[in-house]
Amino acid sequence: MKKINIAIDGPASSGKSTVAKIIAKDLGYIYTDTGAMYRSITYLAVKHQVAFDDEAGLVALIEKYPITFRQTTSGQAVFCDGEEVTQAIRNNEVTHNVSEVSAHEEVRKRLVAQQQKIAEAGGVVMDGRDIGTQVLPNAEVKIFLVASVDERAERRYKENIAKGIATDLATLKEEIKQRDYLDSHREVSPLKQAADATLIDTTGMSIQDVVAAIETIVAATLKDDSVRKAEKEA
Repeated sequence: MKKINIAIDGPASSGKSTVAKIIAKDLGYIYTDTGAMYRSITYLAVKHQVAFDDEAGLVALIEKYPITFRQTTSGQAVFCDGEEVTQAIRNNEVTHNVSEVSAHEEVRKRLVAQQQKIAEAGGVVMDGRDIGTQVLPNAEVKIFLVASVDERAERRYKENIAKGIATDLATLKEEIKQRDYLDSHREVSPLKQAADATLIDTTGMSIQDVVAAIETIVAATLKDDSVRKAEKEA
């Protein structure tokens, strides 16, 4: 059966990465965490003391330190030039500054080119903020996930506590609001729903319910493609 590309977009902590990983595993597809790529560049900027507003310096980091993904027994790991940064890219300093880094046009161009290369053969589940609008505009399935600020803050709070990252819930809510504003108002590839994307509000939904809803859409798309192919060959 033909493998399609699935684009999942939405604001911070809307559940994108969690459901994308499950769907990719269920379908035997490749999962690509584009947010981790922008976080990795932000982490490298901190490590190598490159200013977050230094676009040329950030692009130089992309060229010098390749970002790769590797599946491990504990899940997908992220590497920068061979160094595992899976946890490091989730620290507060990276989280606070990744929106500024990802707003640079040249940074996005370089990383988008890498993301599109990964998806050339199909069979990819990719999540981010501009996948359906900019990265994979021809993806066969496009999903836009949303959830209330309170629920998203609670999710991120629980994740951080589980990872041993000290977090204040009230501060986290304000940071998410600010992140939403920055992501949706940036000049280059702002966060927005693609015209042909399906909107799913995950507030009050379990992860299993969200996965089921998306996989139903995927199954219907694959069935329609099969029907069209059969009709064309008839």
